[in-house]
Amino acid sequence: MTINRRGILVGGGAGIGLVVAWGLWPRSYVPNLVANPGETPFGAWLKIGTDGHVTVAVPQVEHGQGVYTSLPQIVADELGADWRTIGIEPAPLNPLYANPIATHVLFEGLFDRVPHGTMQPPMLTGGSSSIRMFEQACREAGAGARALLCMAAAKRWDADWTQVNVDAGFCTYQTKRIRFAELAEDAAKCKLPDPLPLGIQGAGKLVGKSVPRLDTPSKVDGSANFAGDVRLADMVHAAIRQGPVGGRLTRVDRAAADRIRGVLSVVENPHWVAAVATTWWAAQKALDALAPRFENHAPMPGSGSINAALDAALARPGTRMAETGDVAATFQGAKLVTATYRTGLGLHAAIETRSATASFSNGRLELWLATQAPGLARAAAARAANLNENAIVVHPMLIGGSFGAALKHDVAEQAAVLAVKLKRPVNLVWSRGEDSLHDHYRAPAVAKMAARLAPNGAIMGWSANIAAPATGAEMARRTMPGLATEAALIGTKGDRYAVGGATPVYRIPAYAIEHHPAEIGIPTGHLRGGAHGYTAFFTECFLDELARTAQSEPMSFRIAMLGGEPRLARCLSTAAALGGWDGGVAGSGQGIACHAFRGSYIAVMAEAHMGADQRPVVDRLVAAVDCGAQINPDIVRQQIEGGLIFGMASALGASTSFTRGLADVRGFGEIGLPRLADTPDITVEVIRSEEASGGVGELGVPAVAPAIANALQSATGYRIRNLPLRPTT
Repeated sequence: MTINRRGILVGGGAGIGLVVAWGLWPRSYVPNLVANPGETPFGAWLKIGTDGHVTVAVPQVEHGQGVYTSLPQIVADELGADWRTIGIEPAPLNPLYANPIATHVLFEGLFDRVPHGTMQPPMLTGGSSSIRMFEQACREAGAGARALLCMAAAKRWDADWTQVNVDAGFCTYQTKRIRFAELAEDAAKCKLPDPLPLGIQGAGKLVGKSVPRLDTPSKVDGSANFAGDVRLADMVHAAIRQGPVGGRLTRVDRAAADRIRGVLSVVENPHWVAAVATTWWAAQKALDALAPRFENHAPMPGSGSINAALDAALARPGTRMAETGDVAATFQGAKLVTATYRTGLGLHAAIETRSATASFSNGRLELWLATQAPGLARAAAARAANLNENAIVVHPMLIGGSFGAALKHDVAEQAAVLAVKLKRPVNLVWSRGEDSLHDHYRAPAVAKMAARLAPNGAIMGWSANIAAPATGAEMARRTMPGLATEAALIGTKGDRYAVGGATPVYRIPAYAIEHHPAEIGIPTGHLRGGAHGYTAFFTECFLDELARTAQSEPMSFRIAMLGGEPRLARCLSTAAALGGWDGGVAGSGQGIACHAFRGSYIAVMAEAHMGADQRPVVDRLVAAVDCGAQINPDIVRQQIEGGLIFGMASALGASTSFTRGLADVRGFGEIGLPRLADTPDITVEVIRSEEASGGVGELGVPAVAPAIANALQSATGYRIRNLPLRPTT
């Protein structure tokens, strides 16, 4: 039996370009969900076992955002299942699980320009898209399986199947009831009704409830497996060292490494060297003994050259990325308010360092790894190991906090090369230092902001000139090399990703956003929140400066321009009421900021002051959120709270300087991450809404840094315009 996806719900305003093209793409793919003994598959999304368990295939990777609970919750809700019987497994590679919304959002519409039929979207986790992309498919999968089970029960009872109901894993009719498990085999032989009966009686008891997370027990008791935990027969362990950006390996001391007990092999590559041993600790010790040397004939980037490149880019003409009205005419002859802001490189700093396990046997390569794009990881491994993609099987693992780091596939490439060369299973784990040294950092940026105020204080014109690397193009070429990407980039001058979130949500008569691409010589990538992490800082801090210039209270100043965004205005007023907002007056230590993001809205009020060591101290964070309908309220709250802490870490640290092509930060102790003692009092109010579900995984991040910066201004009387927030001398 083939049960195909019947439709896709497109939410959060992403219903254009690639997403529309995907709606026209033929999707007659046969599900390849593997059924174990005693299981009956129902299409591409679920299986029912003879013992009563229901296994849901989840096409999105779990890296802490709760998708291993929220998507199964939707399926179980429509199925009418007992939540205690629900289990999950990663969905197999199949175009049925492609995620065009994530592709559209993550690359800020870059691939919308590609002609239909040129590119099929990949399986991809990113852009806070899981619910927006798969809610409808999950609902239909659950409803379809429920209808088939009711049909099978109706045949046994000689009843009309539309009169059969479901209740916590049972089909019921009058006084009769029978478990799903007893009906599964017969149900799979029935024919799906058209249309599907969505939301009938007996279903709809789980969505909107805070059911327990399915991934929590194994993470608490330590039984959850990550890529570095995989153990195979005859397996060896590898540690790796890579050179500075663009560096080539020139020398290693093999004799010294051979003297380390447990060392088995040394594998050299033009850009890295790996030590292989019986334990990872021996392999890491051997790396130190190897004392690898790299050479680079090109100038090696440092903090000075990065800042110079950004300044030089800002001095050159930029590319207009968004505009309304005539900014030049509005600015002509007027007195402008101006400010320049800077943000540094952002570190992912996930708990789990990059790791993968690979096994090559009989021409077949298996990879266990943390990846947000398993198909793209498979393609990268195939290119690196010179294998056909069909000869590679990828097992997506739980991820220990990716924040976007698992979008890069270098560890998959390295593990594949090692497994093919060694002809033994190999477990490759990067050290913490290696993870910091070879991150794909959130891009640094410089913004020159300007605005004209009317005599009454209203903003008449606004411009943002942003110098930053073309991260979107860089990520596209790195993760999806090929003709489709090159076709999408033809004729593009500015980078949409680099200025994502810079277009003001406020009603301003004339504005212009320009991107000034900068070549900084260091790889950049996606970090939780993307460019919104710095563009919200630019926008919301500059708005505060304008409010103070206009002698206006900052919250009212914002709300006056939000006539077209009532949901964001409500978030602002709610956060202010909950936080006891006093207007951000001098000495109050209060600041406020807001952002619209991935179909959701958030406002953050912060209270902060300068500590005795002249470092910012955050005392309190209050957030009001409107993310539309909630599948699991507890998970929403978890994601907002986690996002606030993540945003606070980015505001106060989680960055690095560079010296001779290498990051200066090598570990957690050097990046100023908030400790438990540093964590402020946090209040989160999630506003009830029946609007379509928006994204929440990244929502908590962008507004935190500007709220803290605005609070510090009210506390100290001076404005910090650099991120991380450090007073300038």
